[in-house]
Amino acid sequence: MDARTVAEHWERNAETWTKYSRAGHDRYRDALNTPAFLAMLPDVNGLDGLDLGCGEGTNTRAVAARGARMSGLDIAPTFLAHARATEAEDPRGIDYVLGDGLTLPFADASFDFVTAFMSMMDMSDQQGVLKDVQRVLRPGGFLQFSILHPCFVPPRRRNIRDASGAPVAVEIADYFRETDGEVETWLFSSIPEDERRQQTPFAIPRFHRTLTSWVAMIVTAGLVIEAFGEPMASEEVAAAEPIVADTRVAPIFLHVRARKPRS
Repeated sequence: MDARTVAEHWERNAETWTKYSRAGHDRYRDALNTPAFLAMLPDVNGLDGLDLGCGEGTNTRAVAARGARMSGLDIAPTFLAHARATEAEDPRGIDYVLGDGLTLPFADASFDFVTAFMSMMDMSDQQGVLKDVQRVLRPGGFLQFSILHPCFVPPRRRNIRDASGAPVAVEIADYFRETDGEVETWLFSSIPEDERRQQTPFAIPRFHRTLTSWVAMIVTAGLVIEAFGEPMASEEVAAAEPIVADTRVAPIFLHVRARKPRS
């Protein structure tokens, strides 16, 4: 599957995704994944940053709130329309650009850092994206991205629960089967059932890679890995947000920070 087809899928997803994520139904993002990502993010105050696959801009704005001068890039015009409308209502100095990660419309060495919140695993040519990210980074700059954990969320994953419904184990399969645009369909599970029946599920092309492949692609792109993160919900967060309790059994997300050498 090529980038153009991926863009068509995400454009069809964008309106419903924006509606329900902004209504608080992306509980994994809001309760666990984004807070952990921001906790791992180095100081970006006064730096120039790019948010790759920015969607409707919620995470881009969170990084801008830390003092960064942000640009956001996405392949779906509807996502960008929502992001720009929010920027017009509450300016954070963010410039939103239509494009894909393979041919970033920026000059060499334009940014001090690049973020990618849960977007890299949905891109058709991750090696090409990483190479272009390396190009637009300044020497010493970094990329920090989050993805579904390749080891614990391969093409097949199933939570195993006890009699009370609490997650106690995870069944995984097909880890070594790398996929090239296999479409998964789902909606946020916290959307009320009557509303779920009225909505078309998201159709998300997925490009699963093993952990070995991710490390090889990062290194081949000329970046040096300096940090991994595997967010786990605390007991308090899991009690308040039971939907994320399965991350106490095994991680769902992997966070990676890699840096461009200074020379």
